[in-house]
Amino acid sequence: MVSWRRLPGLFPTMLFLVSTANIFLVFYVKNVIQELKKESHGYLEVHPPSFSHENAVIERLEHLEMYMHNISANSMKKPSHNERMKQKEDDIKLPEESKGEMHQAEKAKEEDKMKKEKKVVHRKLFPDSRLFKRWGADLTEEQQTTAQDLFTKYGYNVYLSDRLPLDRPIPDTRYPSCKEKKYSHDLPTLSVILIFMNEAMSIILRAITSIINRTPSHLLKEIVLVDDYSSNEALKGNLDEQIKNYNAKHPGLLKIVRHQKREGLTQARISGWEASTADVVAILDAHIEVNVGWAEPILSRIKEDRTVIISPVFDNVRFDDFELLEYAVAADGFDWALWCLYEPLPREWYELKDETAPVRSPSIMGILAAHRVFLGEIGVLDGGMHIYGGENVELGLRVWQCGGQIEVLPCSRVAHLERAHKPYLLDFSIAVRRNALRVAEVWMDDYKYMVYFAWNLPVENPGIDYGDVSSRKELRKKLNCKSFDWYIKNVYPNLIPLTTIVGYGTMKNTLNENICIDQGPVPGNTPIMYGCHAYSPQHLFYLSTGEMYIGGLRSRQNTVDRCLTDPGTGDLPFIEQCNEAVKKGLNMHWDFKQGSSVMNKKTRRCLEIVKDNPSSPDRLVMQNCSGQKWNVQHTVKDWGKRSALR
Repeated sequence: MVSWRRLPGLFPTMLFLVSTANIFLVFYVKNVIQELKKESHGYLEVHPPSFSHENAVIERLEHLEMYMHNISANSMKKPSHNERMKQKEDDIKLPEESKGEMHQAEKAKEEDKMKKEKKVVHRKLFPDSRLFKRWGADLTEEQQTTAQDLFTKYGYNVYLSDRLPLDRPIPDTRYPSCKEKKYSHDLPTLSVILIFMNEAMSIILRAITSIINRTPSHLLKEIVLVDDYSSNEALKGNLDEQIKNYNAKHPGLLKIVRHQKREGLTQARISGWEASTADVVAILDAHIEVNVGWAEPILSRIKEDRTVIISPVFDNVRFDDFELLEYAVAADGFDWALWCLYEPLPREWYELKDETAPVRSPSIMGILAAHRVFLGEIGVLDGGMHIYGGENVELGLRVWQCGGQIEVLPCSRVAHLERAHKPYLLDFSIAVRRNALRVAEVWMDDYKYMVYFAWNLPVENPGIDYGDVSSRKELRKKLNCKSFDWYIKNVYPNLIPLTTIVGYGTMKNTLNENICIDQGPVPGNTPIMYGCHAYSPQHLFYLSTGEMYIGGLRSRQNTVDRCLTDPGTGDLPFIEQCNEAVKKGLNMHWDFKQGSSVMNKKTRRCLEIVKDNPSSPDRLVMQNCSGQKWNVQHTVKDWGKRSALR
């Protein structure tokens, strides 16, 4: 065995050679990288991660270069005792540096591993579900199945709701001036009524938590829960236990009313009002979150005037990801079918130049606040309403016609959770239609026929049992309420009654009574013949003045009906907004009698159907009249007079 002590000059020489080799390696790698950069035409600049990695390589090689240079320089001379001792210290430190670098490398590997795990893409089990359009990309297949099952059951994302905090913060969507507004400490007390039927537990608890946290405690007298005969077991014993927990912190604050049979939305609200005891009642859905400062504007306004029924401004909580979307301040209205809609803010409100001022509103949505005694004096809600819809329009008409008024308060904001579907009612248009007729018969006088027209129902014997309305008519007489004509002219002039409708419903040609005139694809302006289904795209209205509306009845100032026109050239009829048709001087007036041709008064061409060949479907065309005959589903001689109906 060769002893290194016998070759004192060999060790420095070998170190020098190793050092030189490593220095050469450093410069070689650096040159290679620079050449790669040139050949890549800037690829490294476009991809910073690669650039950073190569910089790190160069820095490590330069560190090695310097380290090897120091070793070779020191090896050329014999170290002194002190230098040997320092070398030992350096030899001890080097492993520590290596350990640090190894730790950083291991940490980087772990982070890369975590990133890869996060990027794992699971197979989408429900690609057509609305739940997963914006949410749920990282869920496992098992989690997807659970979330979808809950979504089907409730109509919103219960899987996510159960994982959100009950006291989650939501954006303050009030106008800046609302945040600066000050209210008296001495305001009326408040009862909050939350109605529910088979709601998810976390949704109810989040509503309760938001009310407690965002309502001054000296004003909040009670929260009344009304359960309209839920079948969900969790809403029985478990909910009672949760109520006890809340009351342990806030003695006597919560109470619950349980229906012993399903009585519907309206009766649930009435039950809550009957159980309430505060000066003011706020009747809310259980799938809401009140925002900061929501109660003070309501209580302050009702303190000023007990005859005002209040609506807060609604924001929207999306059913899938629970993101809050701010909605603009608007008035509440309805169409002739009594479907709710938003109306633009009235000009008078803008003229006030005060964005905190109340907004005069023709109607109200389902959520409302009122002086408890005054609401009772005017009849609370119509308990004869079924399930859902129409009860809010009925209240709005009654309030205005019987001495009250309705306002929307811009400074009061409530976030309302939307549903993708209502699991308890697949087709709630049936209930809305029935309730709409009930409203029409009590409150709309001769204008009630507009509701029948909008729902495409015969005025005589519509086949809809809207229940006994005698007690509501007596209430109207007792309260000495104004007419619906007064309401239209003074409160809701945007709603336009049509007194000239003489025919309405579907329209068929006697050559083929299995197909009906249809508005055709939307967007689009070409009517077609299509298999009869009698929904709004096939609703046609013929006026005694000659216009023919197609595609549902709008009859509002800012939503114009669409008129059938004959362009005069080509073989296709055309649909145009009626106001635009007037401006353009289009041929929009027709001669028609039941069981006769449909002829344009100006072009003298007829609306007819043709087949391009024996196997093709029928087309709707304009052509020289050949004697084809048409029938409309319902006819009226003189609008508003029952004796003239046929």
